[in-house]
Amino acid sequence: MLAWLLIAGVNGVAQKALAQDYINQDYINTVTTQETGASSQELGVKSDNIIPSSHPASPEDPMAQVTSVSQLKDVQPNDWAFQALQSLVERYGCIAGYPDSSYRGNRALTRYEFAAGVNACLDRVNELITTATSDLVTREDLAILQKLQSQFAAELATLRGRTDSLEARTAEIEAYEFSTTTKLSGLLIVGIQGRTSNRGDVNPRDGQKDTDDAGTNTNVISLAQLYLTSQITPNSYLFTGLLDGRGKTSPRFTNSVSRNDVFLGYEFPTDNLIVSDLNFHWLVTDKLAVMVGTEGVSMPAAFRGPNRVESAATGPLSYFAQRNPILNMGYGHGGIAIDWQFAKRASLQAIYTSYQPGNPGKGSGLFDGTTTTGVQLLLTPTDSLDLSLYYVNNYSSDGCLLTFVGDECLTTVNTTTGKSAPLQTNAVGATVTWQISPRISAGAWGGYTKSYIPGQSGHVETTNYMVFLNFPDLFAKGNLGGIYVGQPPKITSSNLPVGNNVPDFINTGLGRAGGQPGTTTQIEAFYRFQLTDNISITPGIIHILEPGQTPDSDSVTIGVLRSTFTF
Repeated sequence: MLAWLLIAGVNGVAQKALAQDYINQDYINTVTTQETGASSQELGVKSDNIIPSSHPASPEDPMAQVTSVSQLKDVQPNDWAFQALQSLVERYGCIAGYPDSSYRGNRALTRYEFAAGVNACLDRVNELITTATSDLVTREDLAILQKLQSQFAAELATLRGRTDSLEARTAEIEAYEFSTTTKLSGLLIVGIQGRTSNRGDVNPRDGQKDTDDAGTNTNVISLAQLYLTSQITPNSYLFTGLLDGRGKTSPRFTNSVSRNDVFLGYEFPTDNLIVSDLNFHWLVTDKLAVMVGTEGVSMPAAFRGPNRVESAATGPLSYFAQRNPILNMGYGHGGIAIDWQFAKRASLQAIYTSYQPGNPGKGSGLFDGTTTTGVQLLLTPTDSLDLSLYYVNNYSSDGCLLTFVGDECLTTVNTTTGKSAPLQTNAVGATVTWQISPRISAGAWGGYTKSYIPGQSGHVETTNYMVFLNFPDLFAKGNLGGIYVGQPPKITSSNLPVGNNVPDFINTGLGRAGGQPGTTTQIEAFYRFQLTDNISITPGIIHILEPGQTPDSDSVTIGVLRSTFTF
C-alpha cells in the first residue's frame, strides 16, 4: 500500500530536491565565471559580458511543502491517486507542491527522482519515530520502506554524493570570498619568447634588405592582475582591477615598417602598479544591463565575443588572434556601455568610450579627444553557431586607431610640427564561429575601415581578416589546440592630401597617394596543457610573412612559452 502511495506522490518531493540542486549549481557556475573570466582590455582576456551568465535551460520551478491535499488546485477528489496523495500529505507530510499551488501529477519521473522521494519519506518516518509518534507508522509500512531503501540503494548513494559535492563546492566558494560583499580573484602570466634573426627593407623601401631586426634576443614578459568584485545591491556591483606588466617583444626594426608585426596578448609593460578597471555594473532588468566607469570601459570588455576561447591568458597567444582589431579600436578607458538581450538568441551591445577621459587638455577629455562609439549585434541562430556584426565610429586626434595590430597609424607625422593629422573613421566587420563537434570549432572574421581628415578631401582604407580552428579537449580533457591564419590591418588605398599618405611616405618620404606594396600574413599555432584547474602551460609558434606589408623583408618566426595561474 505504501509503495503505491509513494509512486503516486513521490514526484513532488523529488522535484523539490532536484530544483534546489539546480539552484545551487547555477549559483556556483555564475560565481565561478565572475571570478575567473573577468579581466581588463589591456590583457585582452574577454571579461564577463554585462548581463550575468545563466544556465541554458531551467528545470521546473522549485516546490514547497503542503499540509493539505486541498491546497493542490489540479488534484480533484475523483482522481485515481487522490487518496494516496491525501495519505502522504496528511499522514506523513512528505509531499510538496509548486508555487502556483499545482501538483502536475501527470509528469513522468526518473528513478533518481523516485529514490529522492523514498529518501524524503524515510526521513519523515524517522522524524515521527524520534518524536514519539511511531503509532502513525505500521510495521508493514516499515517493512515496505526498508525493501524500497534496499532496492534503491545505488540511487540514494548517488544523491548523497551529489549533495556532498554541492556542499564541498559551496564551502570552496565561501573560502575564496574576500569579504561578505567583495570577492578577490586574479591571474599571473609569465611568458618566454624569442624571434629569429632576419633583415628588413626599411625606409626608404627600395627592395634592399638593409637593416637587421633588433628584437631577436629571448626575453621574459610577465603580467599580474588582481580583481575586486564588490556587490553593492543584488543587481549591481563595482569592479576594480589592478595590473602590473613587465617586459615587451620590441625592439623591432629601426622605423615603423614592422612596428606591430607581433604584439602578444598579455604584453602590457607598465613597470608599476596601475588601476586597469574601475567600473560599475547595474542589471536594470533581467534583459538590460549598464556599465559605466573611468577605467576598463572598452569594446573587449563590453561586447560579447563569439570566439568561445578568446583569452590572452588561456587562448591564442598574439593580440591579433584575440578578436577583430576593429573591436580594439580607440583603446577606451572611461565611458558607458549597455547590453540588451532583446530576444532569446539575439542581443545588442553599444558603447561610448574615451581614451583620456580624465585629461582636461585640448584634444583630450571625454568628448574632445580620441573617442569611440560602437554597436554590436550578436546572434546565435543555433546552439552551434555564433554570429556578430559590428559598426564602430572613431575619432583619433593623431591619426592612430590604437589597435596595436598592423597598419594602425594612417597619417604621417609632419616633419615641421611633429604631429600627424587627425582622422575620423567608420569601420564595419563580422565574426562567425561554428561548433562543428564537441572537439572542433571553426571561425573567421573580416573587417574594413574608411577614414578621412576632417575638413579635407581623400580617404584611407584598410582591410583585415582571420580564419581559425580550435580543438577543445585535444588529447586530454581541458586542453586546447588552435591554428590561426590571417592578415592584420593593411592600407589598401590612401589618397589623402599629399604628404599624409603612409605607404608612399615610407617608400619615398613624399607621402603621395597609394597603398601598401605587400601583404603581411600571420600564421599561429598553439597547444595549451591544462595542468590543473588553475594552472596551464601553452607553447606556440607565430610565423609572419612580409612583415610590415613589405615584400622584400625576411619572414619572422617567434617561439612562445606561456604559463598562466588563475585564482
